[in-house]
Amino acid sequence: MAAISVITPTYNRAGFIGEAVSSVLAQTYQDLELIIVDDGSVDDTRAVVDAFLADKRVRYFYQENQGQSSARNFALAQSDGEFIAFLDSDDIWSLDKLEKQVAVFDANPDIDVVHGDEAMVDEQGVVISLENMTRYSGHISRQLLADNSVSITTALVKRRCFDEMGGFDTSVGVADDYELWLRFSAKYRFHYLPGIVASYRVMADQISSDKRRRFEANELIIKRFLDRYGHALAPRDRRWGLARFYCRKARYLASAGERSKAFTALSGAFRNAPLDPVVWRALYRVMVPRR
Repeated sequence: MAAISVITPTYNRAGFIGEAVSSVLAQTYQDLELIIVDDGSVDDTRAVVDAFLADKRVRYFYQENQGQSSARNFALAQSDGEFIAFLDSDDIWSLDKLEKQVAVFDANPDIDVVHGDEAMVDEQGVVISLENMTRYSGHISRQLLADNSVSITTALVKRRCFDEMGGFDTSVGVADDYELWLRFSAKYRFHYLPGIVASYRVMADQISSDKRRRFEANELIIKRFLDRYGHALAPRDRRWGLARFYCRKARYLASAGERSKAFTALSGAFRNAPLDPVVWRALYRVMVPRR
């Protein structure tokens, strides 16, 4: 039984998965297993993975294409680690990622999820940006309503979180990691450890690049979360988070040239926090778009 189960779903990433797997097996923290679930690849993914199967820590499974979160759930069912980590097959970990995060758990037994920062790289692995959004520690439901500030590539999670609250919800099809963190935030404590521990590769065919679809999915996820776990937030925190979400949505829609829809989104922000300066600044941004 390994201390950490690393889960890597993959689909047609033969050109990148070797680098991802290598970054796991070369970790300075070695007590791990790597579970690769091939979600119906039709390229040479299996041939690339075969080269790593001599390492007994690596297990490979194949399933017909069902989606990334289905693959992650399948891997969760095969895993036995005390902690769970996720690395997509086109991303890379810093070699001391797990060692640093396990040390946080050792020092803080009341923490359930540790997460950090990531570099953005292009398809060739060249760094595009080292800038990261603001991230948070503690009970972070309020902040997560505003935006998903937990990168799944950087997260290390206690297994009991999944045992108690389940795995990924596959019903939305987009932003399933956001749904997971938001749901976990109703019960568990997060800890942000500053510092870049992963490289996130920006690919042309990534679902996450479709911002319009993600906003729609996020809004549905938020509504479902509040229906089930709204009691976990004070009313003022709920209003604070919702106002900021609708401000983000309004700014995006305005930038896409859909000002009428942007004003509709802003109405949601004003309903929740009519006196919040953030809402009024968003109104100004929608009315006076940047040139």
